[in-house]
Amino acid sequence: MKIKKYELLIVAAVVMADAFSKGIIVRVFEYGERMEVIKDFFWLTYLRNTGAAWSILEGQLWFFILISLVAMAGMIWYFLKSEQRQIILRVSLMFLFAGALGNFMDRLLLGYVRDFLSFKIFGYYFPVFNIADISLNVGVGLLILDALLEGKSEHGKF
Repeated sequence: MKIKKYELLIVAAVVMADAFSKGIIVRVFEYGERMEVIKDFFWLTYLRNTGAAWSILEGQLWFFILISLVAMAGMIWYFLKSEQRQIILRVSLMFLFAGALGNFMDRLLLGYVRDFLSFKIFGYYFPVFNIADISLNVGVGLLILDALLEGKSEHGKF
């Protein structure tokens, strides 16, 4: 299956927004610096993550580089095998790929991922994250939605 120009543009836009926002944070903030944006709810906080979500497997750089390469190759293969009519699946894979690529570039070039979005929700400080992480979560959400809708259509309920 062929990749459409607009599909490449979506991936490029997410990767550029991620890289641009990380670049701004690095230029404006010192490592560890925190600025409250919305009182008791949202902060910009520049941190470096050498692990995955919630800093799990911290310090396993080559593991994450290898896993990212394998995952991105799988996403490309699956995307190319998908059909144009599988819109939700294709958009999901675009967001997953863009998010994986954004964090992969940080790991490869810097040895860590730059995180800066920090929220306190219902008294809980959510782990600091970035735009690539948002893209990954959107991609996972769309993938779940696609699986649910596909399951319903296969069983004649949708």
